[in-house]
Formats: sequence, structure tokens, C-alpha cells
Amino acid sequence: MHIEDQVGAKRCGHRPGKELVSKEEMSDRIKSAVDARTDPGFVIMARTDALASEGLEPAVERARAYVEAGADMIFPEAITELGMFKKFAAAVKVPILANITEFGQTPLFTVEELRAADVGIVLYPLTAFRAMNKAALKAYETVRKQGTQKSLLPEMQSREELYDIIGYHAYEKKLDELFARGRS
Repeated sequence: MHIEDQVGAKRCGHRPGKELVSKEEMSDRIKSAVDARTDPGFVIMARTDALASEGLEPAVERARAYVEAGADMIFPEAITELGMFKKFAAAVKVPILANITEFGQTPLFTVEELRAADVGIVLYPLTAFRAMNKAALKAYETVRKQGTQKSLLPEMQSREELYDIIGYHAYEKKLDELFARGRS
């Protein structure tokens, strides 16, 4: 579960104009989640957007307070340098998440660079979505202009490729076995 320190009407972490709740209110949010947790495997991740508005040291101080309140992991948003991740990781001693979203404030660091900066988890929240959106736009523009999708076939995942990836044939085989049992 991600809990953020922005006010209720939140903004994208890579956009200006974010407003934060106090460190104390965010700590209370975390404590409430910790108190309500019934599954010990349920992870509470505290996200802070404080870097952009308060600076690195106050953001790190917030992260420390969030861990003290019971957060299992820290998500420092819109980090601009690898050294900042290292600073967060050293300060909080819990796993740190890097949000590697295209066209944002955080450079597109490699997994190795992030590992070397003591990042424990990397999130690519919109990578596939952005690629799919661009492909969908091209597909619809092609159909509109050409009246068919034939020219796009080489760029598409075939039915067989999809079925192989999702194990569809094994699913069908299991269905056949279940239906055969019902007939006998």
C-alpha cells in the first residue's frame, strides 16, 4: 500500500504546484495503516513529494519520520540525482523505491545505476502504457487513412504468440479434460 504526503487533491509527482500535509499528519496516516494491518506480509510504503517543495534534507527528515511511524519502505518522488537515492537509503535503512517514469523529473537511470545507489525497487508505471498508446494511435490512424489494418500485421503480436505467452493452449487442454469427465 502506498500512502502519500500530498493533500487530498493530489497532483502528479513530476508536476509543479504540489501541496503537502504536515510531517505529523503523514506520520498519523502511516500509524493508522500500521495499526489496521492484519496481515504481516502487507507492506506499507510511504511516498514523499517533499523534494520539489522543501528540498533534500527536509524530504529525508520526512522519510525518517515515516519509517519511525512504521513505514516498511520509502518512495521518494521526483529524484533528480543518483546520490539522492543513496542519501535516502542511508538515512532510513528500509528499501527505497525509484519511480522511473518517462518525461518526468527523474532521469532514466539503469537498473545497475539504481542498484549501486542502494535502490531496492524500481517502478516503471507508464512505460508499457505509453508504448501501447502510441501504437494504438498509429493503428487507428492507419485504419482511418488506409481503410484496413493489413499494413500493420508485421508489427502486431500474432494470436499464436499471445497464446504461447499466456499459456492458452494449456488452459484449453484443461477445459477439454474437465468437459470430457462431465460427459463420461
